[in-house]
Amino acid sequence: MTQAFADRLVGATRLLGPLCVGIDPHASLLPPLFGPPGPEAAARWGMALVARAAGKAAVVKPQAGLFERWGASGLMALQEVCTAAKEAGLLVILDAKRGDIGSTAEGYAEGYLGADSSCPCDAITVNPYMGVDTIEPFVKIAERDGKGVVVLARTSNPGAADFQQKLIDGEPLFLHVARALAPMIERLRGPETGWSGLMLVAGATGPAEAARLRAAARNALFLVPGYGAQGAGARDAMAGFVKGDHGLEGGVVSASRSAASPPGAKEAASAKDWDALIDKAIDAAQAELRAAAS
Repeated sequence: MTQAFADRLVGATRLLGPLCVGIDPHASLLPPLFGPPGPEAAARWGMALVARAAGKAAVVKPQAGLFERWGASGLMALQEVCTAAKEAGLLVILDAKRGDIGSTAEGYAEGYLGADSSCPCDAITVNPYMGVDTIEPFVKIAERDGKGVVVLARTSNPGAADFQQKLIDGEPLFLHVARALAPMIERLRGPETGWSGLMLVAGATGPAEAARLRAAARNALFLVPGYGAQGAGARDAMAGFVKGDHGLEGGVVSASRSAASPPGAKEAASAKDWDALIDKAIDAAQAELRAAAS
């Protein structure tokens, strides 16, 4: 029987730390070392990041939209990166933010989380705006195949205030979302750790809101964007984590530009120079997060 996603994730972060390396192939940031901007360079760059992250981080998070813009070639590049990550022993959270109803949601869920997916990932981000029923197809397949589902709650972008923080019956919308997901959180709880693979996005730029989310969803693991390039520090990023036997735990903290595109990486003259810069950036992020967790 497949081990629950939450148990796999928590076990890996206890060993390696909570860093999640984002793989976001912005054309402006792809080093010429990997070829002219396009799907082939994105695939080479993404697989090189996977090689640097393996053994140093537990999780990678490819950004689907930045691959999909190249059409079929971009999807092939995304598949190559996800496959390489799985083969390297990394957990893969696909940042796709899907959200739809009925058979369309089932198609997305089976296409990315299903056992026969050509783009293998362990979890996928979903948008709850259309209602809880749109998340159900993902949760069903996650239950069946030991996968995770990551629901947007309180994101890290400035526009999060437009809707997520609007008060309904005296509480912000993101708390209503978290409470509505309580049955699904329970369904995806791992038997070994008690954490749930129904994850919530809790932006590092809102540490007070992350603490409120933790109080409303005690067993949900968090995916925390906004650390590093968006300005949030390690302590803010881990505001929704809780003390355990291994220090603070409760999710993963995503670093994209700061870990995958540090200063000098785009201009690197050789693969060896690029490797050294990426290793340094990943090590620095892990050290900062571990210090905050201790």
